[in-house]
Amino acid sequence: MKKLVFATNNPHKLAEVRALIPQWEIVSLSDIGCFDEIPETAATLEGNAKQKADFITRKYGYDCFADDTGLEVEALNGAPGVYSARYAGETATPKDNIQKLLDRLKNTTNKKAQFKTVVALNLKGETHLFEGVCKGHILEKETGKSSFGYDPIFLPDGFTKSFAQMTKGEKGAISHRGKAIHKLIRFLES
Repeated sequence: MKKLVFATNNPHKLAEVRALIPQWEIVSLSDIGCFDEIPETAATLEGNAKQKADFITRKYGYDCFADDTGLEVEALNGAPGVYSARYAGETATPKDNIQKLLDRLKNTTNKKAQFKTVVALNLKGETHLFEGVCKGHILEKETGKSSFGYDPIFLPDGFTKSFAQMTKGEKGAISHRGKAIHKLIRFLES
């Protein structure tokens, strides 16, 4: 089985990606002994994904991939975007981020939003980028049991369940990360 480092220690992301790429051994940062605080200082999702992948390749010598994801809300001019994970502050919890977002959207009827993921793959000395987008809108309150990021308040277009109400398989088939990872898989298999 081929091995590839996924530059994350987020157990939710790792489980999602491992389910999508069962034909590869996907290892996390802790699996390779990386406990560094990897900088994410770029102004774009693409920049952050590349920055993380480059850090691992440069310091540890592994082929790897990294992702960055943002929730882009139309009424907020694309915010929180690249700052999604720390929207309510550096030490904010997902609940804090959700509450800030809901508060900011209280007085608007435009709840259109999209999740966007960019995956940067460093393989054999080259970098490849893959993007996935899932359009939908923001719900007025949390729905579902999953507490992964903004999933409880995101309803994808054409569905009646929030991401937090879906199984990993259901979400993976339509999500932003799923779409980007499927492009990565097609590339790895070609």
